[in-house]
Amino acid sequence: MNIFLHELKAYRKSTILWTISLVLVNIVFFSLYPSFSKDVEKIKSLMEGFPEAIRIGMGISLDSFASILGYYSFPFTFVLLIGSIQAMNFGTSVVSKEVRQKTADFLLTKPIRRTQILTSKIMAVITALVITNVIYIGATIMTISAVKNNDYDSKILFMISITLLFVQLIFMSLGVIISVILPRIKSVLPISLATVFVFYFISFLSSQDPDDMIRYITPFKYFDPTYIIENSAYETPFLIITLVFIVASITASYVIYSKRDIHAV
Repeated sequence: MNIFLHELKAYRKSTILWTISLVLVNIVFFSLYPSFSKDVEKIKSLMEGFPEAIRIGMGISLDSFASILGYYSFPFTFVLLIGSIQAMNFGTSVVSKEVRQKTADFLLTKPIRRTQILTSKIMAVITALVITNVIYIGATIMTISAVKNNDYDSKILFMISITLLFVQLIFMSLGVIISVILPRIKSVLPISLATVFVFYFISFLSSQDPDDMIRYITPFKYFDPTYIIENSAYETPFLIITLVFIVASITASYVIYSKRDIHAV
């Protein structure tokens, strides 16, 4: 039995639906860009009336909002939200799916180590997320190229877009460790939605202050598009936190999954 291919096939329909959702968000928002660019000053004046926390939470920077990359920061917050739910959903189902479908004991009777099972499942999820990002980034480039009225830095566009994968890997890792700690999850969607929305709303409490500790709590603030546009780089502390969290979560998942009792049907 090739677990990797089996799992990848199982995620196929979900991957297609989530990817289409991400692409549609950008198409809808960028279809409004030509009209927006004509009245940008009026819209900026309107945005000034919004509380700063709301503007920051929605990825709006008045200094760069007039540019197409600055405008991209706005719909990208919704892209991150949807993509995070996808990743959390996939991660949480890694182990709990077998318990829920009552196939865990059958799978573990096969001549294959638990670490190999978990590795195949995680790699299938990562592959599905990578496919989502490849299609999303390609569609985003084409969409922006179709509506742009000025040149933009394609490197910056890619740097912003690929942070979707970084944030997804964080939530995927969180989902995996939840699935091995609480394998008897009847439905992964409520847990995924609740977890992602909690972190999303926490992001509205943060500010652009580098010393704001709230930024360290929510992955939605680890990769600030405004900072990327201005510096052509990521913030090193948050890259380190991302890497450490993913490695620690996956490592802990292997340890717990290898030792825990798996209840038979």
